[in-house]
Amino acid sequence: MSKRALISVSDKSNIEEFAKGLVEAGYEIISTGGTLHTLVNAGIEAKAVDEITGFPEIMDGRVKTLHPLVHGGLLGKRSNPDHMRQMEENNISPIDMVVVNLYPFKQTLEKDGVKKEEIIENIDIGGPTMLRSAAKNFEDVAVIVDPSDYGRVLQAIQEDKLEKVLLQQLAAKVFRHTANYDAMIAQYFMGETKEEFPETYTVTYEKVQDLRYGENPHQHAAFYKNPIDRIKGLATAKQLHGKELSYNNIQDASAALEILAEYNDPAAVAVKHMNPCGIGVAETISGAFTRAFDADPISIFGGIIACNREIDVATAEKLSEIFLEIVIAPGFTEDALEILTRKKNIRLLELELKKSETVTKKLTTVSGGVLIQNSDNGIVGIEDLTVATKRKPTDDELENLLFAWKAVKHVKSNAILLAKDNQTIGVGAGQMNRIGSANIAIEQAGEKAKGAVMASDAFFPMPDTVEAAVKAGITAIIQPGGSKRDEDSVAVCDEHGITMVYTGMRHFKH
Repeated sequence: MSKRALISVSDKSNIEEFAKGLVEAGYEIISTGGTLHTLVNAGIEAKAVDEITGFPEIMDGRVKTLHPLVHGGLLGKRSNPDHMRQMEENNISPIDMVVVNLYPFKQTLEKDGVKKEEIIENIDIGGPTMLRSAAKNFEDVAVIVDPSDYGRVLQAIQEDKLEKVLLQQLAAKVFRHTANYDAMIAQYFMGETKEEFPETYTVTYEKVQDLRYGENPHQHAAFYKNPIDRIKGLATAKQLHGKELSYNNIQDASAALEILAEYNDPAAVAVKHMNPCGIGVAETISGAFTRAFDADPISIFGGIIACNREIDVATAEKLSEIFLEIVIAPGFTEDALEILTRKKNIRLLELELKKSETVTKKLTTVSGGVLIQNSDNGIVGIEDLTVATKRKPTDDELENLLFAWKAVKHVKSNAILLAKDNQTIGVGAGQMNRIGSANIAIEQAGEKAKGAVMASDAFFPMPDTVEAAVKAGITAIIQPGGSKRDEDSVAVCDEHGITMVYTGMRHFKH
């Protein structure tokens, strides 16, 4: 008795060649709908599923393979005499191979203006059911979900080496594939029902690339992307030049993009170890980069630069003067590219920059689990500020306070950031106490601290940070407020004519 293969694919890449190889190897082909039409038109003999089941495709194809004569042929264990007896009694013939890939749910979601009805119709039911049936019975049934496996399966058949190891690998891929498919559907419905934190939280990611190593050379790593994330993230960037991205490059680049999203005017962000070492905003992107560079010309060495405007010649010339790991921008002029590509190893990434209108989730793995929270999209405008001191801020101070507040949000806690003229001039990050961060930021700013503003990601538990600001010549402070000792800090400000505003919002970043 010849072996039988059931073929029903949405992605018809190379299916004709594979089916011809199966026929030459003695397989009988069973097929459905569009796949059957494709095979027959290619001159490949194939039977329709309804010839096998004696039951027509109904409900616009929603019901065609969900039948005992199909699933009995897939699930019956050849080594189990009772299974074989029941198959014979019910006229069920074995199906030895399933070749299925699923309705294009992800591709349908990505279509502009797609209607909900079309999305729902592209949720495959029969396909995953056949795949899971075959994969469960992998010792007796070869199951193929990925066209890239056609070649090695056909070679194994021709060499009579379609053995358990390969069959189990194919089954494992099926369960990964169906889990990925179901997770995308679950994510879609979770968005539709607005359930932020359901009883189970299922996510799926698809590999972009293997990485040379993780944070350190002894750690293995890979880069994955969210397959249905509409945000134009780092995984969609086009690399125009340079070496392959590393794990740390990707981490830093992602941090730079998050900071850059805070600013609408021409802005440049320099990042080291996921903290901003320089941020500049100006009328031109060249001017913005100059400010970012001048903010900390030492730390920027070997850093990541992200700009929210096309890189022109003037900016490229400045960028080319220092060692940088990555430059990210929405575009590069032809002449700018010519300048930057003279540097062999610099990575140039072109990425469309779009602000997300939806709340994204941040996932952080912990021992035995994962923490999930909404991304920190908190926005503070002038109207949200409360002046806590006798002196109100000037218009220039207000502009710089809001600039600094957007920046300090992206600095590791405890975070203190100093700014002047739309430029960061001192950053204190990740210290165990707030005065420690303040001292680092003030020391870095030096004489520039005079007349600058200070931003703190959380309230001052005591007035020591404000006292340090007074000594440095800082004139305005922005902080969340809410400490039991707020009045102590306010009193120091009033004594020295400093203005301080509360945001009512904290920005811890652990």
